[in-house]
Amino acid sequence: MLMGNADTLMLSQYSDNSVAAVGVSNQILSVIIVMFGFIATGTAVLVAQHFGAKEFKKASEVSVVSIIVNIVFGIILSLGIVLFTNQILNAMDLPPELMGEAATYLRIVGGFAFIQAIIMTIGAIIRSYGFTRDTMYVTIGMNILNVIGNYFFIFGPFGFPVLGVEGVAISTTVSRFLGLLAITYLLFKRINHELPFKKVFRLPIYHLKNLLKIGIPSAGEHLSYNTSQMLITFFITMLGTEALTTKVYAQNIMMFIFLFSIAISQGTQIIVGHMIGARQFNSAYHRCLKSLYLAIGISTLMAIIVSFFSDPFFGIFTDNQEIIKLGGTLILLTIILEPGRAFNLVIINSLRAAGDVRLPVYMGIVSMWGISVPLAYFLGIHFGLGLVGIWIAFIVDEWIRGIVMLWRWRSRAWEKKAFVTPTTNEEAV
Repeated sequence: MLMGNADTLMLSQYSDNSVAAVGVSNQILSVIIVMFGFIATGTAVLVAQHFGAKEFKKASEVSVVSIIVNIVFGIILSLGIVLFTNQILNAMDLPPELMGEAATYLRIVGGFAFIQAIIMTIGAIIRSYGFTRDTMYVTIGMNILNVIGNYFFIFGPFGFPVLGVEGVAISTTVSRFLGLLAITYLLFKRINHELPFKKVFRLPIYHLKNLLKIGIPSAGEHLSYNTSQMLITFFITMLGTEALTTKVYAQNIMMFIFLFSIAISQGTQIIVGHMIGARQFNSAYHRCLKSLYLAIGISTLMAIIVSFFSDPFFGIFTDNQEIIKLGGTLILLTIILEPGRAFNLVIINSLRAAGDVRLPVYMGIVSMWGISVPLAYFLGIHFGLGLVGIWIAFIVDEWIRGIVMLWRWRSRAWEKKAFVTPTTNEEAV
């Protein structure tokens, strides 16, 4: 999260328009990352379940299949971004003054997006084996390199060329490439049994089928969320560049609130996956609920603390008093929003860990497109509430979905969905 946040913070010292341009580009890139994530999500679930069942050979086979698939898929999507950059940005109805910088950022970062695909997949594998600190250290290193690169390209010390958005894009890409080298080294260092890359074309096809069976529905939910967010961002462009910039700043600050729920949900997914693989269903049931209460408590507390200091936080990014005032209101609404988000993050990740992936997708599509998008338009645009109306739409969406997900977890229907089952020779190719 800090990589995007550092880009926004450092560019805010350069130009508010640059912040808005990069914000829209990142909104588009987040959809691409979701596409990469469907393999990474399936990988995390299957490796964790096989690891919990002590099926280490199958865990390594799944790991190799997922890496190869995401490399190919990542290259295809990266080429698509480069070839259709202008068409994508035109579809967002971006203000003309933002088009040049947004296109530059999208081409550079999007053109090398396949690097992120590989990092996500290897990171999911390493975390599922329990080496969560490794991925943290790699990410910290990437952040440090990114900040250093941003500093040189934005502020131009020692006669360095000031490249603005282009420099930030280069810095982000180079730091990710170096992060890829580091996490690939850790993969081979930490996994103490063979990763059968040489046998990739002889590996059982059911691994890929299971990856897609989990990953595609999971990606559907993420894709639904991100495309709905893109449409809502389109609504916000109707409100002007200042509103768009406020939204970017507010969501960057909100990251420091919901990152705790994300961290808890990811840790819970690994633990629940191990428990499901070991057939410890009762332990998995209670682990999810304990994590949920913890995530709700921490996210609510953090939202309250951040709301008290919202003016100084926004003051880090801008001295525009209208942005600071409106942003403060959005952070205040976040106190209601974040507990609802915690429900979805923790319970949906636990349902995925158990292999129960379809209901979250169906509910996500219904709620995001049936509630969040139309409500955002009517409150924000039609009734003139602007960003406040759009934030209210977010709150309604998160809470309705969250309550349904809690009902699903309590029903324990997920106990029949585990993927760790005996396989037959006919399933191999």
